[in-house]
Amino acid sequence: MAHEVLDAIGRRAEEIRALGPVNETLGRLDDQAAKVLRESGAVRLLQPAAYGGFEAHPREFAEAVMALAALDGSTGWVAGIVGVHPWEMAFADPRVREEVWGGSRDTWVASPYAPMGVARPVDGGYVLTGRWQFSSGTDHCDWIFLGGLLGDAEGRPVQPATSLHLILPRSDYEIVEDSWDVVGLRGTGSKDIVVARAFVPGYRVIPFAKVADGTAAREAGLTNPLYHVPFSCAFPLGITAAVVGIAEGALAHHLAYQRDRVQITGTRAADDPYALYAISEAAAEIGAARAALLDNACRMYDAVAAGREVTFEERAVGRRTQVRAAWRAVRAVDEIMARSGGNAMRSANPIQRFWRDAHMGLAHAIHVPGAVFHIAASAQLGMDPPPGAGRAMI
Repeated sequence: MAHEVLDAIGRRAEEIRALGPVNETLGRLDDQAAKVLRESGAVRLLQPAAYGGFEAHPREFAEAVMALAALDGSTGWVAGIVGVHPWEMAFADPRVREEVWGGSRDTWVASPYAPMGVARPVDGGYVLTGRWQFSSGTDHCDWIFLGGLLGDAEGRPVQPATSLHLILPRSDYEIVEDSWDVVGLRGTGSKDIVVARAFVPGYRVIPFAKVADGTAAREAGLTNPLYHVPFSCAFPLGITAAVVGIAEGALAHHLAYQRDRVQITGTRAADDPYALYAISEAAAEIGAARAALLDNACRMYDAVAAGREVTFEERAVGRRTQVRAAWRAVRAVDEIMARSGGNAMRSANPIQRFWRDAHMGLAHAIHVPGAVFHIAASAQLGMDPPPGAGRAMI
């Protein structure tokens, strides 16, 4: 079914592309940009069919995110971030799914998952307090997933740390305006969120450990292999796909620019063998990043579809593949940007926006290579993975 979404993106491609500078100026998706994205169905790709979703293959989700990001980085990024939340919402209590989607299949859910709040247990649920950064697309969302640490009666995090995903309606949190002033992906509107002693009923809370180890999907009785793909594959997929798509967009703009460009030496760029070499090398690297990311998602899907549990080593290697794909694509963008000349840095030239967006996407926490590479190599050597927070996303 995802081809319908890709077709819809293709039909609106020029409009999505044209709204990119508008999104950047606003510091969030323009209302029309959000409308086009909503109408494309991209955010519903991983949504349960019972609520108007496609229950698509994760490869198809990644392909849609790439297509959007190649047109406008911020639109693709929001699709990748917001688009993964219906996947986890499928695990939630039926009452939550009805609250979120009962009135409209196109209700969007924001995040972040980082445990920046503390949830104090009370009768019937929890009282949540905290402040979270980087809630992408949040202005266009009516609900939110927030990561929190389980607290004690005094509101101090218990030890060992226990992470929760808490689901709140828009009325229970504040979006902090003017909290997203950055050099790239400005149109994502990834603003801060503040919650001050909001009551969250127990049925709107999912223990992160159950999401990470697949228990939540099994307890929800889900049979589609989509929902049994490891969280460490599904959650980063939309983010890394956006970065690869941005790189594809940068390459497309570079090609269009170089086609008729005359260098300061008087040589046409199209006649410069060194420029052509750089173009081919960058295109090959970006293509390889795309192929590796999609292949990894397919391997994970095929494993769970066959009824096999994905091993820790496979998950670790999969994360390494995702991280490497992002770095590979952005380094390729750097190579063509360095050969685009000073005029590529003019504000009116879209190449520089894609370049900035690519680096902002690479800065996301899931793309930090150190712990991921360490854990992946340790697992392949048959060693116990090192302790630390890096394991949480494996």
